[in-house]
Amino acid sequence: MAEQGITAGVDGRGIAEVVLDCPPVNALPVAGWYRLAELLRELGRDPGVRVVVLRAEGRGFNAGVDIKEIQADRGFTALVGANRGCFAAFAAVYDCEVPVIAAVHGFCLGGGIGLVGNADIVIAAEDAVFGLPEVDRGALGAATHLSRLVPLHRARAMMYTSATATAAELHGYGSVLEVVPGERLRARALELAAVVAAKDPAVIRAAKEAFAGIDLWDVKRSYRYEQGFTFELNLSGVADRVRDGFGARAGNERER
Repeated sequence: MAEQGITAGVDGRGIAEVVLDCPPVNALPVAGWYRLAELLRELGRDPGVRVVVLRAEGRGFNAGVDIKEIQADRGFTALVGANRGCFAAFAAVYDCEVPVIAAVHGFCLGGGIGLVGNADIVIAAEDAVFGLPEVDRGALGAATHLSRLVPLHRARAMMYTSATATAAELHGYGSVLEVVPGERLRARALELAAVVAAKDPAVIRAAKEAFAGIDLWDVKRSYRYEQGFTFELNLSGVADRVRDGFGARAGNERER
């Protein structure tokens, strides 16, 4: 299956691979977020699927939403679509009826944090970096998911400064299970998936549901609350001003 830069397949062991491949930086358009959500829901409902590996091709794992799509829209249709599409995709990872293993390389930014923060297991390549540069784009969101990956005060500092954290740092926090060389990332993700797939599927599905039931906070409600502030910033015109300023600064830096 291939659509919107996303492919999916299932092997004979019940291991599903969902691969993001949307050059140049795996920033998904609105339709891509909805397609990802749809695939994850379908795979979770499939009794033949025992575990999902979510990974990417290209320069990095995911750079969030396609900002150009939002900027090209004279109204708010694309913004609302991105908000709802991201919500659906993040929720689909969280609600997927089988464990989701995120295999991260390169950059994991913005919406990528939402996907990884809701995953069950995270492994990362040595070059992986994680961050929420949203304030530089006049937006907010996914602090809910970043706070599942790093301690709260680190999450605040990362949000306010647009700083990133390395895979090694997240491994130290315990949110990244393993850090491996980039060329070993896919193979190691599939090895780990094979261990999960070998367990009794009814027990694993029950365990996934049980973990969601004992979570310390409602990630979907929390993220939806955050999205309200992003919409306010856009309605007030602040987001456009910040994005325009960021684009001008980036252009000046490229010219130097």
